[in-house]
Amino acid sequence: MNTLNSIAGLIDFKPIKLHDVEQCRRLFHGRGHAYKGLEHINIDWLPPVALITLYKEEDKKNLKLIAELLQSKLPDCRSVQVQYRCRHMSPFEILWGEEITDLVVEESGLKYQLRLGATQNAGFFPDMANGHEWVRKHAQGRRVLNLFAYTCAFSVAALAGGAEHVLNIDISRAALSRGRDNHRLNQQDIKRVAFEGVDIFKSFSRIKKRGPYDLLICDPPSLQKGSVDIERDYKKIIRRIPEFMKPGSLLMLCLNSPDLDEKFLLDTVANECDKCVFKERIAAPDVFREAMLGKGLKVLVFEYSLKSDKNNA
Repeated sequence: MNTLNSIAGLIDFKPIKLHDVEQCRRLFHGRGHAYKGLEHINIDWLPPVALITLYKEEDKKNLKLIAELLQSKLPDCRSVQVQYRCRHMSPFEILWGEEITDLVVEESGLKYQLRLGATQNAGFFPDMANGHEWVRKHAQGRRVLNLFAYTCAFSVAALAGGAEHVLNIDISRAALSRGRDNHRLNQQDIKRVAFEGVDIFKSFSRIKKRGPYDLLICDPPSLQKGSVDIERDYKKIIRRIPEFMKPGSLLMLCLNSPDLDEKFLLDTVANECDKCVFKERIAAPDVFREAMLGKGLKVLVFEYSLKSDKNNA
């Protein structure tokens, strides 16, 4: 199957705009294994950059054709780049146009800084668009605890939704510094935000001291060498919920591992804090199509209740 023809027929190039500003989004999601032969390719639109991400090598001729397609179909495109996640250090290469490394993108009218080429991740995850929107709709008047905050996209969404205060926790102080810049970029009151560059699993007493909280966001990496093994460690966070959270608070618990399904998260919550009542699932945007149920992003919402619920699935 011709790679160009396959991808060209699957991308919806119709622009999504808010106040005449085109929004960032995923254009093609091959990693969901829903498109045979294209499992190694993702394409994101980060205006004005189209970014192809490869998880295995692709023929140079095909890459050139995809780049030509993207620059012809995206009128505001100034650069087509490829990131080789299949290579050591995940290097970037410019396939067409300008060298652009620092840019600001918008999602639902909120702005985020991205940096291409400096680290494996640019600083923003488009599969969390619906999660960001959910937080924005449920943050009014709440004190928010944002664990594994990274560059604080959830914190930006929470403040946009009227959160009283947000505590962002992440082991990377550099990521939190960029998160602080994201708040400033959106002209938000930085006095309503705190940033702690600490190891979550060594800082439970510190987190508790700043509480209690009304809304928990927990979006951990699946595996972070020397820091996180979420299959082993998620329960350590869940069992602390009674110490951190107010009765009636909301919990948004995320799971990114393709090897752990929704049942793992439901069982962990049931075993470690049976006062958490399952409320709803938050799906990724439609473009993140998955061939196998449970392999993609899982986002579950719970309420911390004073009553236990042993059947909380």
